[in-house]
Amino acid sequence: MKGIVSSSNIIMYLFIIIIIIKIKIEHYLTLPRLYNIDGWGSWYLHKQITHNYKALLMMMRLALVVTTAVLLVIIGCSFAEQCGKQAGGALCPGGLCCSKFGWCGSTGDYCGDGCQSQCSGSSGDLGSLISRDTFNNMLKHRDDSGCQGKRLYTYDAFISAAKAFPNFANNGDTATKKREIAAFLGQTSHETTGGWATAPDGPYAWGYCFVREQNPSSTYCQPSSEFPCASGKQYYGRGPIQISWNYNYGQCGRAIGVDLLNNPDLVATDPVISFKTALWFWMTPQSPKPSCHDVITGRWSPSSADRAAGRLPGYGTVTNIINGGLECGRGQDGRVQDRIGFYKRYCDILGVGYGDNLDCFSQRPFGSSLSLSSLFLNSIDT
Repeated sequence: MKGIVSSSNIIMYLFIIIIIIKIKIEHYLTLPRLYNIDGWGSWYLHKQITHNYKALLMMMRLALVVTTAVLLVIIGCSFAEQCGKQAGGALCPGGLCCSKFGWCGSTGDYCGDGCQSQCSGSSGDLGSLISRDTFNNMLKHRDDSGCQGKRLYTYDAFISAAKAFPNFANNGDTATKKREIAAFLGQTSHETTGGWATAPDGPYAWGYCFVREQNPSSTYCQPSSEFPCASGKQYYGRGPIQISWNYNYGQCGRAIGVDLLNNPDLVATDPVISFKTALWFWMTPQSPKPSCHDVITGRWSPSSADRAAGRLPGYGTVTNIINGGLECGRGQDGRVQDRIGFYKRYCDILGVGYGDNLDCFSQRPFGSSLSLSSLFLNSIDT
């Protein structure tokens, strides 16, 4: 902000100089008429005026050039945002490429040699895979008067946020892309559901009803030197994926270029940021877990240990990634079934098959020796 203010002052001063020069020129041009000078005196005065006029004209041109240069610098700086290793791994907004020097843009200078991330410069044509009407039909009651999510979880915010993650719904054939959309919306609908067994249009038409975790059990602050908790802030579940804990807010904020440690409620109030946090979780692997994206698109190959634990490619392993410590390996579980119910409804709407291995009833959780406090997410139980 200080840089913008000082640059604005410079431009203001330059324009003042130009105006003064213009007034001076007009003054010189009116001198002969003002003093009624003719003859030799008029010739001499005209000679002096011409000399001074040329000098002032050059000064005005120089001032205009400098003003233009300052404006170009300001415009350039306003469009370029730091990213990549120069900015702690932050992604460029709007799906822009991150150049080797850590600046955002869409030309070859940014997307070419040395590009650090989002080097395709686009997120595919997500709008051709899921239209506004389809989105509204899938999340049919999100704007119900009893839902927190009304006017937050918008179609435009979803499409805009996805541009920051160009591989989302952009790998494989059309069916694979649509299946990923169904899986993403299915899992996040369970996390935010406001449905019940006898709800109008069924329980799976009530996804994206809630924004904040209901009755959080703590502030979700774990001591951390890298991601310290801000004074007075709480890191309970917020947004489509119900992101929780200070270290998750810190990592996610760093990746999307937003200070979520000091402003965690942006996840509950800014539509695009809200969706970005969910997409960041979906696209980001956390060892020993693969990313949800890689699993649902078939890019993940289970190891022998995964197979021994029953973790196979399919929607069930996505559930294991998100909340396996609380839901998987326990036999029949209503929460797991609820996730599947949303997923099947969305696949039906998009016209794609469900794939195999939908549940995690007999899967061992990833890193099952870890304590609950170290889980990546603390999900809402519904």
